Amino acid sequence: PKNKNIIGTKWVFRNKLNEKGEVTRNKERLVCKGYAQVEGVDFDETFVHVARMEAIRLFLAYATYKGFKVYQMDVKSTFLNGNLNEEVYIEQPDGFSLTEDKDY
Repeated sequence: PKNKNIIGTKWVFRNKLNEKGEVTRNKERLVCKGYAQVEGVDFDETFVHVARMEAIRLFLAYATYKGFKVYQMDVKSTFLNGNLNEEVYIEQPDGFSLTEDKDY
């Protein structure tokens, strides 16, 4: 559409290896070039779910003071697929073509 910012895309390829280092399968995904976006034009705010080091130190000090047991864990792909409240337009990948003139 006219007067809309279009975000570029690129393919990312990765080989999955077994314990011997042999390729077991290939993975690919289409990603947006978010680094090309401009704050205030393409987005208003960003948010990352990472604690500041001061907060971690305070938490550990309090847990030690109270005698709590603290466990560490890692969660992968927590926010991989989020919901968007606004319209976002991206470039079509190379090789993608439609016979009809439609926007998807």
